[in-house]
Amino acid sequence: VQLQAYGGGLVQTGGSLRLSCAASVRTFSSYAMGWFRQGPGKERELVAAISWNGLRTDYAAFVRGRFTISRDNAKNTVYLQMNSLKPEDTAVYYCAARPGDYALKGYGYWGQGTQVTVSS
Repeated sequence: VQLQAYGGGLVQTGGSLRLSCAASVRTFSSYAMGWFRQGPGKERELVAAISWNGLRTDYAAFVRGRFTISRDNAKNTVYLQMNSLKPEDTAVYYCAARPGDYALKGYGYWGQGTQVTVSS
């Protein structure tokens, strides 16, 4: 499984970005997907997760109500819509995949990361 994340950039506080992650895999719908982030000097943390069919999602408390994870299995792509961005959202964002229906941990496949910087 190869994952390519893109869509990061520099945005002002309160702005929006949409991250995308394209997966090179024959059976994308067989994988649970997640977005993680790692801020400066911090450990990597889960941001959001989505089930294979998109019907189940979960969010870290610090993004709930601002971020939305979604997927398009026909395009082998998972998205992270980020609204009302804050400076503390500044981080490298990674997409990840794991075989199975849904998962909050145990991801074994990782993209290269895309930088999101929120200016105050």
